[in-house]
Amino acid sequence: MRARICRLISRRKFGIIYLFLALSVIILLLYSIKVTYLRTCEIKNVKLTNSITKSSCSFHSLSPKEAHMADLLKDSIAWPKTLSLSSYLSLNHTSDPAHSTFTILPPNGGGGWYVGDQLEVLIEIYDFHGRPKKSGGDFLLARLHNPYIYAGVAGQVLDHRNGSYSAIFSLPWEGLAQVEVILVHPSEGITVLEKLTQEQPGRIFFRSSFRWGSLIKTTICNICLNATQRLCNYTDLNTGEPWFCYKPNKLSCDARITHSRGGFIQNLQPMEEKLFENGVNLKVPIPASGPAHIQVLNQMDYFYKSAFNFPWDAPGEMSNPIRSRPAGYYYQGAWQSLDGTQVHQFNTITSINQCLKNKVVHLYGDSTIRQWFEHLNKSLPDLKEFDLQSSRQTGPFIALDYANNIYVTFRCHGPPIRFGTTPVSQLHYIANELDRVVGGNNTVIVIGIWSHFSTFPIEVYIRRLLNIRKAVVRLLKRAPGTLVIIRTANPKSLTLYETLTNSDWYSLQYDRVLRAIFKRVKVKLVDAWEMSIAHHLPHSLHPEPPIVKNMIDVMLSYICPSPTPENF
Repeated sequence: MRARICRLISRRKFGIIYLFLALSVIILLLYSIKVTYLRTCEIKNVKLTNSITKSSCSFHSLSPKEAHMADLLKDSIAWPKTLSLSSYLSLNHTSDPAHSTFTILPPNGGGGWYVGDQLEVLIEIYDFHGRPKKSGGDFLLARLHNPYIYAGVAGQVLDHRNGSYSAIFSLPWEGLAQVEVILVHPSEGITVLEKLTQEQPGRIFFRSSFRWGSLIKTTICNICLNATQRLCNYTDLNTGEPWFCYKPNKLSCDARITHSRGGFIQNLQPMEEKLFENGVNLKVPIPASGPAHIQVLNQMDYFYKSAFNFPWDAPGEMSNPIRSRPAGYYYQGAWQSLDGTQVHQFNTITSINQCLKNKVVHLYGDSTIRQWFEHLNKSLPDLKEFDLQSSRQTGPFIALDYANNIYVTFRCHGPPIRFGTTPVSQLHYIANELDRVVGGNNTVIVIGIWSHFSTFPIEVYIRRLLNIRKAVVRLLKRAPGTLVIIRTANPKSLTLYETLTNSDWYSLQYDRVLRAIFKRVKVKLVDAWEMSIAHHLPHSLHPEPPIVKNMIDVMLSYICPSPTPENF
């Protein structure tokens, strides 16, 4: 009897232990699921009109304060509301650059235009039937230029949200000034681009290879993946930047060895494609309704003709309430900054060497920053690059001028990055790299990161910049003498593919966010956006050498604000 009772007690005892273990496993699984959910993208199924199921992401890694900041940034860059597209939309009802016009308005108070004045241009948008548009949202670029003296300045475009726009130009040079207005995208195209970002953020996807011995597998990777499949979580532990790959069969997540661009999924309706046609409505000039140029007079001409009254002193006249504030302009092919920086022309090897002597220059970012490394490497014969056997796309690169003690490096930013095959060991986040920099009076940091984020919701880019901003602030606190330079985005030539993955409209939104995030941080800007628009050379993702040379001159002018005269 006693033995029977003991066996019963023993069974109950072990049963309690088994129950406790089972509950522990369940709690652990639930906790794991919760953690995975918090560190991954929340997947929501969105039914499109063509019945294709897509995924959209909402991101959870921002703190409440940062999330609030992200909302404010999104509000600050909000585009004028565009009309939704109906299924029966005709191209004839959309914005047509050929029927649209621009008109140069007369100067305030009559008379002529003088250096320092503002020029205002009225732009009126019509559809393909020649009927005036009644709403705004078109994406326009404007510039003023003089091809004979290689002068140019970007204009500020204002949307009146009724089908008309104003382009405002500063007049910084004397002589001919020719107006150019370009329709980059019709408002209907902006509607499509906004929809793509929300409904198809994964239209560019990536791959990673996994290897264990002779077994090799390749899977899809991205910021957001379908969570119904097993995932490898490569979220950066320091910055919280998310990255995921589908887990390969029979291989561990630790077996990942490479990262590469996977491909592009295009999913547009036939009518939507017609909104992005070269020569029709994709980056097409708008004609003038009358003269497209003016003559700008020297201020002294006005001085002698007006009894010593300058334009801003004219009695009874109100100045134009709209002011164009360009970052600078080109004159004789050289960039002249209007932010107070005196830009010097570093036209000789000696002048560049003298400026960079005893300097460490770290370049971080995408291929538009890699251009700067290549430019310096080509311009300075004594700057010798070490062969690190790295990819010519991704780097890393190191170059050293031993005699002048000049040390220059380049490293690409972490994913998403659309380069060719890259070892995962070389995927470094800029914020983490900055935390490893000692810094000081002889250290220069250059950052340029924008192009590879354009297919994702703006929150992805905001989070990346906030992480970089925090790292920059930490660096400047421990080494206040460090010079940090930020390169902005730039416009580019566009095809249908480039538009859907890297439109100038996306770049403009990212450019505005970047400026806002770093506005109150002690950094210098190289305004690649205006430097590309104002130049006479065509837009390109990788600007032509004369534009890059001017960007390098701005960078060197920040490093050496008072160079030795004999070196120029």
